[in-house]
Formats: sequence, C-alpha cells, structure tokens
Amino acid sequence: MARDRSPIVKQSRREGVALAPKANKVMVRKSGIPGQHAHGRAGKPSLYLTQLREKQKVRRMYGLLEKQFSNLMKEADKMSGLSGENLLKLLELRLDNVVYRAGFANTRRASRQLVSHGHFTLNGRRVDIPSIRVKVSDEIEVRPKSKTSGYFKGLGEIVKDAAAVNIGWLKADPKKMTIKITGTPTREEAEQDINEQLIVEYYSR
Repeated sequence: MARDRSPIVKQSRREGVALAPKANKVMVRKSGIPGQHAHGRAGKPSLYLTQLREKQKVRRMYGLLEKQFSNLMKEADKMSGLSGENLLKLLELRLDNVVYRAGFANTRRASRQLVSHGHFTLNGRRVDIPSIRVKVSDEIEVRPKSKTSGYFKGLGEIVKDAAAVNIGWLKADPKKMTIKITGTPTREEAEQDINEQLIVEYYSR
C-alpha cells in the first residue's frame, strides 16, 4: 500500500500547520518552510500557489496521496450540495479519521497504522483498510486479541478527555473500546483551519 513516508515535521513546516504533536515544538523554534534557501523564495504567492498550498495542506492533514485526494474531489463534485463541504465530509468518514476523532490515537498517521495492522472490527468483521468509509449505525471495536496489547491496555491514558470522544456524529467508549457512528459530520465538525473553496477552485482550473 503506497503512502507518504516523508517526515511529518517537514510536512508541517511546509504547510504551516502542525500535523502531529511533535511538530508543535519544532515549529516554535523553526518558522517558515524548510530548506537551505527557503528564505529566498519568500514573496506574495499567486492565486494558483495559494490554492495549491491549501490542497496540499488538507491532503497531508488527512494523510492521502494525490490520486486518492483527487478521486475524492471528483466524487464530492457529483454529490448534491457544496463540493468543498462534501469533500470534508468524505474525509471525515474515513475509518482512520474516525479512530483519530474517537481519541484512540494521537495523530491520523498513528490511527492509520492501527487500522492497517488489523486492530479493529467494523460491524463484527476484521478490517485493515484505513480508507473504508463508515456510515450511520456502524460499530467499530478493538479486536479481542488486540485489547490485551500494551497500547490498548493504556487507552484510558491516551483518551484523557471523555468529552472529546462524544462529538455530534460519533460516540466512543474507551473502556469498552468501541465507537458508534450516530450521524454524519457537519462542516463545523470538520477541521476549522481549512478554506475548502480554494481546493474546489484548484481542481476546477
């Protein structure tokens, strides 16, 4: 399975947003885009570059490759409603993002790895595909065998804020290690620091 293996901190600096907790510390000390001659590339960006950077930021935020992301955009265009909001909804409904939103992992990259290693079941069946799209009434649970692992035994420490795992469209129980999909995400429940219209404009060139 193809994936972006470039350093998460480097990606974070390039996009100007922390894509993982450890990136926060580095970005406090090192601002701006990475690279020996990065300071020489500063200047007012063109509209195209602004659109490109927003697309790249969101793509990396959710951990998708370009082909996956562009295919989602095509699907979002065919749906009723605003294409940008449709795109964010499709991104939020990915299984790896659900695991992250439930607080079972600190980053989407970590949640994607947990799913890929087959630690979860979806409606009773083992799954290992992070891009699977969940729907209302779906139930995700940590596999019985995985519950005995050191990581999941310490899940209570990972999920420290119980309120954070009961958002509008999902309910998670860290003790039972279950996640229930109760609705569909709204624009307000997706990432806030996103200008989805720029992404729509990028792909409509």
